[in-house]
Amino acid sequence: MSFKQKFSLPPIPAVLLSMLSIQMGASLAKQLFPSLGIGGTATLRVGISAILLYLFFKPDFRKFSRRQWLTGLAYGACLGAMNLVFYFAIKRIPLGLGVTLEFIGPLVLALLGSRKISDLLWVALAGLGIFLIAPLHGNHIDLFGMFLAVLAGAFWAGYIVLGGKVSKIMEKGEAVTIGMVFATLFIMPFGFFSGDLLALNGHLLLLGTAVSLLTSAIPFTLDMGALKHLPAKTFSILMSLHPAFAALSGLLFLKEQLSLLQCLSIGCVITASIGATLFSKK
Repeated sequence: MSFKQKFSLPPIPAVLLSMLSIQMGASLAKQLFPSLGIGGTATLRVGISAILLYLFFKPDFRKFSRRQWLTGLAYGACLGAMNLVFYFAIKRIPLGLGVTLEFIGPLVLALLGSRKISDLLWVALAGLGIFLIAPLHGNHIDLFGMFLAVLAGAFWAGYIVLGGKVSKIMEKGEAVTIGMVFATLFIMPFGFFSGDLLALNGHLLLLGTAVSLLTSAIPFTLDMGALKHLPAKTFSILMSLHPAFAALSGLLFLKEQLSLLQCLSIGCVITASIGATLFSKK
């Protein structure tokens, strides 16, 4: 038995560990905001990810067609905007609520075009989740932060659509690499012109590298291994647990405590996402 076979994780624990890794990375990124700002943190996270992906996949950019470059540009811009706007959102609101609101984007995308009456239940549940997050009953949640999280979700939906298109015209490794390169170019001006990166030192660079590994390299590797053994629908259902992992990560690493109503809101969105996935035709 090889080392890789001996220490490989079963698919479901691998996906759960992947989600935990992503949300831990988001928690660590949020802790970098006071030192590097939003632009600096996002530039560092996406830039290091682009370098790691390029070194791993080694794509030959010279052979790309004009269509591949343009599609990759749109894909990367959407990826960059999603990351930047989400960071601005979680600076103002707790991580768990930010991920929950962001998750509305992919959920709406999954429900668009459906003609099943039962899907109205998932729409209603997601709507209830948003209502419970709203700054009512003394929750005091930042409205602009909520708006930014929903906007990040819209970019996430666009990223999914464009990701499907770019994956059809180039290899997956090439697609994700060119997307991250363009995302870096999109975010970089926010990091440089804001002056946020002037505070960068060896310690912060090390933390930024950890954020990149936790949010990109580690979950990407775990997900790729799990997808070889899990049906796509099972994988999607597991992905619906992201808001719960974000809330747990926010509590453990950022001391962000949520109210009962906010926990219920996360439960509504998770249930809506699982239901929409479980009862879809695919």
